[in-house]
Amino acid sequence: MVRVLMEHWRQGGVLLGGALLVAAVLRVALPPEQAGLLAIRSRVLDVVCYVVPGIVMVLLAVTITRGQLTLA
Repeated sequence: MVRVLMEHWRQGGVLLGGALLVAAVLRVALPPEQAGLLAIRSRVLDVVCYVVPGIVMVLLAVTITRGQLTLA
């Protein structure tokens, strides 16, 4: 969110989308007692709820051509 608030919204969108994808991988890999707040619903529904918005955010940030995507 810091990158988005600093007007680097494309970089922030990629980072937030990537974080959702990492959360999905962790939800699949970790047992339920170690998943903590990643485990809210069933495993399949949690993964879908992390993957779909994560992919959408990354694709939107990458395909919109206005602004820089590099971390500079």
